[in-house]
Amino acid sequence: MRARILIVDDNTSLAGNLRDVLEGARELDVEVALAPNGKQGLAAARRDGFDVAVVDVKLPDASGLELIAPLRDAAPHGEIVLVTGFATVDTAMAALRAGAFAFILKSFRPEELISTVAQAIEKISLKREREELERRYRAIVDAADVLILGLNADGSVALFNPRLSALTGVGGDAALGMPFCETLVDESEQRRFNQSFQSVVEGDAAAAEVEVGVRDAVGAIRRVRWHLSGVRSGGRGGRTDLVYGIGIDVTERRALERRAADAEALNAMAPLALGLAHEIRNPLNAAVLELHLLSRGIDRLSDEAIREPMKRRVGIVEAEIGRLGRLLGEFLELARPRAPHREPVDLARVVRDVLDLEEEALASHRVEVVRDLADDCFALGDVEKLKQVVLNLVVNALDVMPDGGVLRACASGDAHEVWLSIGDTGPGIDPTILAEIFDPFFTTKAAGTGLGLAIVRKIVDQHAGRVEVSTHAAEGTTVRVRLPRFIPEPVPVSRPTTSSLPPRGAGI
Repeated sequence: MRARILIVDDNTSLAGNLRDVLEGARELDVEVALAPNGKQGLAAARRDGFDVAVVDVKLPDASGLELIAPLRDAAPHGEIVLVTGFATVDTAMAALRAGAFAFILKSFRPEELISTVAQAIEKISLKREREELERRYRAIVDAADVLILGLNADGSVALFNPRLSALTGVGGDAALGMPFCETLVDESEQRRFNQSFQSVVEGDAAAAEVEVGVRDAVGAIRRVRWHLSGVRSGGRGGRTDLVYGIGIDVTERRALERRAADAEALNAMAPLALGLAHEIRNPLNAAVLELHLLSRGIDRLSDEAIREPMKRRVGIVEAEIGRLGRLLGEFLELARPRAPHREPVDLARVVRDVLDLEEEALASHRVEVVRDLADDCFALGDVEKLKQVVLNLVVNALDVMPDGGVLRACASGDAHEVWLSIGDTGPGIDPTILAEIFDPFFTTKAAGTGLGLAIVRKIVDQHAGRVEVSTHAAEGTTVRVRLPRFIPEPVPVSRPTTSSLPPRGAGI
């Protein structure tokens, strides 16, 4: 592509000679435009642009020094060469400070002009090449599906790609200059991250790998594995000015590893669980029968002062035995679940049935129920298991609203999925433990078993679905269960065959 040269000079014969010199030079591939004054030169620059502008310092309507800034605005990539016959050191310095590429004194040799213009074109070419490389580099950084971080030697952010912004909720511009470790790395692991970072900065290691927790946009801790490598000024042995970090979010991988370990442990425990179930349920049943007989005997006591305290104690024991029975059932469901029965299930009907079942408990907790149950929310699954899912979610919602609140029950869907959700107005879940709430035996309740949500996930996994949790401090938590939509196969329409038609002309 030919370089465009703009000559701004009121001496038209000289300008024509300069054009002939530049267009005839074998070293250059240029096209030259002429302008007799500053106004027309600036208009041509704004209209057509330029690569190099050769401008006379003394023009009828302006000074060449005054034209440098507006010409740069018109063509940011262009270079400006000033030409004058009345130069001083101060004038030359002022021109260079204003952004001129070079300053040529009249009268000059053609070779000097050609060499100066060639150098300016080479500089422009290098500048454009650098900007293209930077554009490609930025496009790669922005499009990469990994976390890319650049840290200065003091630990402040120099680069923050969009993938990392999406994870942390911090915009790229807002992140610049921010102390990354102190702001986003989990406090318990900041020292370990800093040790790896400093080893790279100080040159003890060319690269380092470290896995730490990083706070995401909602405050939850995501596990990120970082590969840190330093960029040294002055080549090998120089000072590390910048440390690049390439991060991979391994939260889901770690969760899968935990789930696999849990499943393996539970599978190993299944035979023991079955044996314990037999050994425990027999004495529990015997205890329940004995308590029933004891309660009937207490009812026959005539002294109310003795009868009522004994009845209360019997009620406490019955409640505790019932809790042990439920715990045993939950453990067996998790350790050795039965295969789900497959049939079309209306999720709205499932939610409605569970809410009706728990109506008394909801009323006793002074919980208002808001229902948003759409029609045609069918999934293929086990209705009893899905009722267990909803029941566990409702019980969890009641537990976090001991003084009343609002329970939101929804069922809806689209062309591919159906979902149900149970939301509460409780205190919300601490984001730092979100990754653990589905782990067996993990609980924040004083008397909790830690099996309710583990069973929910187990059942949803069996139905090829997924569980989503949305929580906000002081606003509550919503758990949504998504399942594939059940689409019944079209019933083929039977068409009468020729043999079944009545004979032509037969009566009806």
